[in-house]
Amino acid sequence: MNKKPHISRKPAARRQRGVALVEALVGILIFAFGIIGLVGLQVAMTRAQGSAKYRADAAYLSSQVLGNMWADRANLASYNTGAACDAHAPCSDFVQKVESGLPAGAVEISATAATGVVSMTLTWSTSAEGTHSHVVSSSIN
Repeated sequence: MNKKPHISRKPAARRQRGVALVEALVGILIFAFGIIGLVGLQVAMTRAQGSAKYRADAAYLSSQVLGNMWADRANLASYNTGAACDAHAPCSDFVQKVESGLPAGAVEISATAATGVVSMTLTWSTSAEGTHSHVVSSSIN
């Protein structure tokens, strides 16, 4: 009698049990890291977009007041920040636009009527990125 030995396959099946669950968990983990990366990228893009908007607003406001200075050369000295600017409506309006349009916005203008040299610094500050400034120098003749 020649009997074949019986080979049991149950131990091999037991070793394979749960592999699909581990593969699914690894897949979910990889997917979660991808989503976290996308959310981080979105936050960085939003921050950069806000920063670019404030820089563009500062450039626009400074160009606007320089245009007013060119049109009103006779009153160039009235654009100096301080009492002269407070009394001159176009300058005080510009200061208000900077203060309301930029977060913690401030402006400093130095205009010399004799030479026509104008220096302007617009500053703003955000909690996420700190203080920024936009400096403009021009000669109005």
